[in-house]
Amino acid sequence: MGSDSAKTNGEETERRYRAPALEKGLDILELLAREGEPLNTPQMAAKLGRSVSELFRMVLTLEDRGYIVQARGREGYGLTNKLFSMGLAQTPMRSLVELATPEMKALADQIGQSCHMTVVSNQQIVVVARIESPRDLGFSVRLGYRRPVMDSTSGVVLYAFMPEEEREQGLRELESVGEAMTVENFRARVDRARQNAYVKNPSDFVDGVVDLSAPIIGSKGVIAALTIPYVRCFPEKTDVDETLKMLRETCAHLSELLQAEGR
Repeated sequence: MGSDSAKTNGEETERRYRAPALEKGLDILELLAREGEPLNTPQMAAKLGRSVSELFRMVLTLEDRGYIVQARGREGYGLTNKLFSMGLAQTPMRSLVELATPEMKALADQIGQSCHMTVVSNQQIVVVARIESPRDLGFSVRLGYRRPVMDSTSGVVLYAFMPEEEREQGLRELESVGEAMTVENFRARVDRARQNAYVKNPSDFVDGVVDLSAPIIGSKGVIAALTIPYVRCFPEKTDVDETLKMLRETCAHLSELLQAEGR
């Protein structure tokens, strides 16, 4: 009798503290972040196992509050940068960006290339700071850009310099949702990056771009990756090897600054 009563009380407490409307809104935001492409309301409903009528008003509310927006030229909704901006406003991330931005600006001016800084979030890399190329033409990645860690040079660097236990846990999570061969290839790239202390390889996303990336390491491990999508321009300010050398020097300097502050 006592156990049945406790069970009933527990169920009642769980129901009392649940917020179904909030859960639906969070489900929509998490789905759009996970999918990485616009979805219309019926598609959201199908993927979440809900009815269109359940989600209709929530979608309109999220759009009205600026969390999602209708994709240009395509049917469906995508995330805005509102949540990303809220994350950047948090003190640790804001401090990192404020510290790194002048160093990134100096680097971009020296090499004549753009650069961007990324962190890991939910098995994706997220661009949290960027500096455009000082040249009239260049290649850059937009602020807030997300991509699966296994599909990005930055992701390889970030995983390579995680504490071992954290890295292995992350790899196990990737294995549970990805193809074994793909994860093994990613693991091999991570191991090479850890040995070299950098990554240099042709972009698998844009022809003609060489991705250069190195870690920014704090007192407890890797904090971010600094990446240059190197495009050969004429006249060259620095060739690819000199650019890599300067990138690594910048990352080492930022790492020293962070560790001196105990971060």
